[in-house]
Amino acid sequence: MDITIHSSFLPHEDPDVSLAFYRDTLGFEVRNDVGYGGMRWITVGPADQPGTSIVLYPPAATPGLTDDERRTVAEMMAKGTYAMLVLATSDLDGTFAQLQAGDAEVVQEPVDQPYGVRDCAFRDPAGNLLRLQERR
Repeated sequence: MDITIHSSFLPHEDPDVSLAFYRDTLGFEVRNDVGYGGMRWITVGPADQPGTSIVLYPPAATPGLTDDERRTVAEMMAKGTYAMLVLATSDLDGTFAQLQAGDAEVVQEPVDQPYGVRDCAFRDPAGNLLRLQERR
């Protein structure tokens, strides 16, 4: 089999704020920005990885969600417990310093984890938890 990860989805609350964070703070390129029915789906990704993308999507667009489920999703996003993504870098401390100087909400400073990785954690503007680990 020849299977790759093409895209992952992360919810956003404010497309302009999320776009600025992923483009300007993380340095991802914008691959697509689609609006429909007052909502926006924004596809971003690292410039050197054209086959792997993150789609920032409006959770309200999820078919079949009840009003109660929408409230639950909104509550989980606000707490940072709804979605998570793990990213990697060759310079964790340098990248962390740039994120800390930008508009990233730091959750955990760089630390050597007992399970063998060195990583840190921060949240995007929608509350999604982003873990950043150092490539070894």
